[in-house]
Amino acid sequence: MTTAKEVTSQIWEMANRLRGNMDASEYRNYILGFMFYRYLSEGQEKYLFDNKV
Repeated sequence: MTTAKEVTSQIWEMANRLRGNMDASEYRNYILGFMFYRYLSEGQEKYLFDNKV
């Protein structure tokens, strides 16, 4: 079974590989956009499931 620490380590490793030689400030712009999209998606999902008719 995978621990939370191992999962976190793997996620950071994948993010670093995806980023490559890109400057961290550039990479941040993409990540913030994805995080905001996820926030909106989860909010919409919660609203839709909580308000079933």
